[in-house]
Amino acid sequence: MERRVLIVDDEREIAELIEIYLKNEGFATEVAFDGEQALEAYERQAFDLVILDIMMPKMDGLEVCRRLRKDDHVPILMLSAKTQDMDKIMGLMTGADDYMVKPFNPLELLARVRSLLRRSYQYSKPNDGSDNDREQSASKELRLGALRIDKLSHTAEVDGRSLHLTSTEFGILHLLASQPGRVFSAEDIFQQVWKEKYFESNNTVMVHISKLRDKLEKELGEKMIVTVWGVGYKVEG
Repeated sequence: MERRVLIVDDEREIAELIEIYLKNEGFATEVAFDGEQALEAYERQAFDLVILDIMMPKMDGLEVCRRLRKDDHVPILMLSAKTQDMDKIMGLMTGADDYMVKPFNPLELLARVRSLLRRSYQYSKPNDGSDNDREQSASKELRLGALRIDKLSHTAEVDGRSLHLTSTEFGILHLLASQPGRVFSAEDIFQQVWKEKYFESNNTVMVHISKLRDKLEKELGEKMIVTVWGVGYKVEG
């Protein structure tokens, strides 16, 4: 199945370079050169992934990301010329799944795109209703108190109320909940969810954990994800 990618960047040379690399890999693409064009394109048709620059005219990438995240969990890869950690944290806190700094290696960008799509597909693969799927669904379903997690249908609920999670947040939650009480280091989480090599001073996991924790506590009314200082994170059984 052909995957559709929306490329949003006001620097035409960069947008066109990304488009060339993606098309060569068999992706269908559309390009927008500012935030308003991006939202208009997204309203016209569905995309499997969005590559989103931060600094743009009319509407910046952070605002575009906020609007997309109101009712969609499409994977978002954010691009920025800013290199400060706080800029990366802001992008991830707004709802991006991953973040790359310009200038970037196009081959690394392709690897990130494939990784995001793989995770998105892994956690949203539909259940066709067969007996085999029902057996697998039963084995993939996790319950922790009022929380119910179904990996095959990519759903997480608290007392029947759906949690609106990105594919990355869902992946982290499923990993932690699969072994209650076990402490996972940031490196463990990154390598198992992102399927990439962890690098030092990577605060990506911390930011996603923070967003996930807020969503869970809002629905549960209590803390589920616990930080074990200097070690990692766990969920209480």
